[in-house]
Amino acid sequence: MSEQAASRYARFAWLTLGYNLLVVLWGAFVRATGSGAGCGQHWPLCDGEVLPRAASTEKMIEFTHRMTSGIALLLTILLVIWACRVFQRGSRVRKAAWLSLGFMISEALLGAGLVIFGLVEDNDSVARAVVICAHLVNTLALLGFMGLTAWWATRPGRLNLKQPLARWLGLSLAGVFLIGITGAIAALGDTLFPATSLADGLAADLAPGAHFLLKLRGLHPILALLVGTGLLFLGLQYKNEPLGKALLGVLGLQIVIGFINLGLLAPIPLQLIHLLVADILWLVLLLLCAKSLESEQKSL
Repeated sequence: MSEQAASRYARFAWLTLGYNLLVVLWGAFVRATGSGAGCGQHWPLCDGEVLPRAASTEKMIEFTHRMTSGIALLLTILLVIWACRVFQRGSRVRKAAWLSLGFMISEALLGAGLVIFGLVEDNDSVARAVVICAHLVNTLALLGFMGLTAWWATRPGRLNLKQPLARWLGLSLAGVFLIGITGAIAALGDTLFPATSLADGLAADLAPGAHFLLKLRGLHPILALLVGTGLLFLGLQYKNEPLGKALLGVLGLQIVIGFINLGLLAPIPLQLIHLLVADILWLVLLLLCAKSLESEQKSL
C-alpha cells in the first residue's frame, strides 16, 4: 500500500464523514419541523411512489432526507470497497469501514421503523422516545467509526486498551453518549411541547402529572454541565496538543450555544447548530482517545 493511495482514501473518508454530518442535520430538521410523516407510513417509497408528484412541504423535506440518506449509503459502500482494495486483510481501517456500513444499515432500519410504526409527527409515546434514543446512539457510532476510518487511513498502529488511561477515556465517551441521549429526549420534548417562555417551560416540567418527556428534558442541561466539567479537565491534560486544544474550544462553544438555545427556547436553526457542534465534539473526543491509546506497534 502506497502512502499516496492511503492519502487519497483518507480524503474520501473525511468527505464521506462530512456529508453524513449534513445528512444527520437534515434528519434533525425533519423531526423539528414535524415532517417525519411527509411520505405517510410508506418506506422506502414515498406515499407509495418512487418520485412523489403532488408534494407538500413536509413531503419534500422527508423525501429529500431519504434521497440524501440513500446517497450516504452508496458512499459508505464505496468506502468499504475502496478500503478492501487499498488496505490488507485484518487492517483496522477495513474493520472501521465495515462497522461504518453496519451502522449505516441499522441507521436506515431505525429510520424506517419510525416511519412504518407511525413514531413521527405528534406521537409522544415511550416507544418513540426509545427509538429516538437508539437512533442517536447509532448515529454517534456511525460517525465515530467513519471518523476512525479516515483518521487511521494515514496512521498505522494499533490501540492498547490495557492502559490505565483507557478506563477514564471510556468514561468520557460514555458521558457524551448520555448527554446525547438526554439531548435527544429534550429535543423531542421541545418539539412536541414548545414553551412560550423559560419560566413557562420550567413550570410545565415541574407540574404534577407532567408528561414524561417534560420530566426528563431537564436532565440534559444538568448532565451536560457535569460531563462537560469532566471533559474540561480532560482537555486541560492535553492542552498542548492540537486535539486537546480543539476539545477545549469546541466544548466552550457548545456550552455557550447550549445556554443561548435554552434562553431562546430552542429555535430550529439553533437546534441544528447545537447538534452539529455536539457531533463535532464527539468526533474530536473520540479521535483524542484513539490517539492517546495508540501503541507503537504497527499493524497496517
